[in-house]
Amino acid sequence: MAVTIAVESPLQDEVRALIAELNEVLLTLSPPEACYHLTVEQMAEPGVTVWIARDEGGVVVGCGALKRHSAATGEVKRMYTRPQWQGRGIGRAILAEIVAAAEADGIGELVLETGDRHPAAWAIYEKAGFIRCGPVLDYPQSPYSIFYQKQLGRASSAA
Repeated sequence: MAVTIAVESPLQDEVRALIAELNEVLLTLSPPEACYHLTVEQMAEPGVTVWIARDEGGVVVGCGALKRHSAATGEVKRMYTRPQWQGRGIGRAILAEIVAAAEADGIGELVLETGDRHPAAWAIYEKAGFIRCGPVLDYPQSPYSIFYQKQLGRASSAA
């Protein structure tokens, strides 16, 4: 079954339900103090772009977001694919959209924080060229967090 990925508002009921589902999943894997969720309202703020994956019937099956912290730094946020859709390349496709948008914006570096119990996510990030690093932005060092960064083409070739 084909999936489409497009920039959409997170302020839709279907997307709110997907984000609530994501939050529930994350809270089963990490303590609340180690979960750094953006609310759907925060996802709708200027400087944040949200991609939504939908199946052929228009049902929301996944999401991801780019949060711009500065002209130089962007953050990958809210990456999630519903369990029954995992393993079909949806996360990779959403991440590719995020990376392409960041490069088009001239962002030089993408960073992210993910949990210590998310090996499928690590594989997606690492295959996309992200490398593990220490804490990024204002995230604290935590045994529950894994951090990644990726230098983007335009900035690294201009340096």
